[in-house]
Amino acid sequence: MPVFAVLYDYLTDSVPARDEHRPAHRQFLGTLTGPVNLLASGPYVDEPAGALLIVEATSVAEVETAMDADPFAVQGLISGRAVREWTQVKGPWA
Repeated sequence: MPVFAVLYDYLTDSVPARDEHRPAHRQFLGTLTGPVNLLASGPYVDEPAGALLIVEATSVAEVETAMDADPFAVQGLISGRAVREWTQVKGPWA
């Protein structure tokens, strides 16, 4: 199954709101077990604030539809999102 990198950019002034909605966001991520399957996720360490998610799915459209339901997206805390098909050369999903 194809693997995709999902790159989130967060609104710069959204830290309190992200803190408030983080439990729901993480619960949502825990539900991604098919047809979009979350392989890994985590926030960037430095600025600009954002996160990287690695998912399996059949298409970009399927990933985008699933990510639209993320509480961070629903609450308008994501200023930008990119979904790119990704080929891992080395590692656990290669």
